[in-house]
Amino acid sequence: MKVVLVTGGIASGKSRVCRYLESKGFPVYDCDSRTKGLYSSVRGLRRKVEKAIGTSLDHAEVIFSDESKRLALEAVVYPEVLKDIRRWMARQDGEVVFVESAIALNKPQFDGLFDAVLLVTAPLEARLARDPRVAARLQSQQEIDPSRADWVVCNDSDLGTLYKKIDEITERIS
Repeated sequence: MKVVLVTGGIASGKSRVCRYLESKGFPVYDCDSRTKGLYSSVRGLRRKVEKAIGTSLDHAEVIFSDESKRLALEAVVYPEVLKDIRRWMARQDGEVVFVESAIALNKPQFDGLFDAVLLVTAPLEARLARDPRVAARLQSQQEIDPSRADWVVCNDSDLGTLYKKIDEITERIS
């Protein structure tokens, strides 16, 4: 099985790409939603995270402005996320699966997990228009070096154009 990381900055369009991939029958692991689910399914995880960051998860936005709190959260959560991804992958039987994550490519804990990388980009102006949180989170999310990606898709046009680009890539992967 080939594991492809779908990554990109906030509001670049990676979630839209992943929803399209799912509509085409590809399995997709969404790190954000699955991680949120781990807080209730992994016994004691929520408490450990809140202790590590010194606040309730309801106020966890602090991790985007405080690097030490972000690193503390990552130290607690990433091992559980990795276990969950591996369990999920073991249940898949397709030739190709996708994992959506904005940060995994820049985190050494995830090294070796992916066979290929699909980077979704978009002009900053478009990203700011799509999500007002972009400006506040830019400093906490490391830019992704396009040379580390196997495919780079610029999401700077209409959905039909974006989907055509994704179809071309999935044809090459499959």
